[in-house]
Amino acid sequence: QVQLVESGGGLVQAGGSLRLSCAASGRTLSRYVMNWFRQAPAKEREFVARITWGAGSTSYAESVKGRFTISRDNGKNMVYLQMIRLKPEDTAVYYCNADDLTGTMYWGQGTQVTVSS
Repeated sequence: QVQLVESGGGLVQAGGSLRLSCAASGRTLSRYVMNWFRQAPAKEREFVARITWGAGSTSYAESVKGRFTISRDNGKNMVYLQMIRLKPEDTAVYYCNADDLTGTMYWGQGTQVTVSS
């Protein structure tokens, strides 16, 4: 079992920054790839960013490349999403996800990010 708790969402003006945090707990976290997804109103949930626990390899959705940075602190079992130059279209509920790549996935409860124009 993996438990995930997100925090750090809020209301920010366009061009501003936020840092989301995901506190992860559970055994053998090194097995999991950690992801951030987001879901805007009336839209499908979409992938935002990914990081592995081991090598720390990262990947990003095209829409956030150059603006968002995913990172992790292995000692604290934390995953972060630093977001800069935010746009109104970044408004969504952001979810932390743990994926063992064999069909098992865990989700947090989500944190709301609202970017005003």
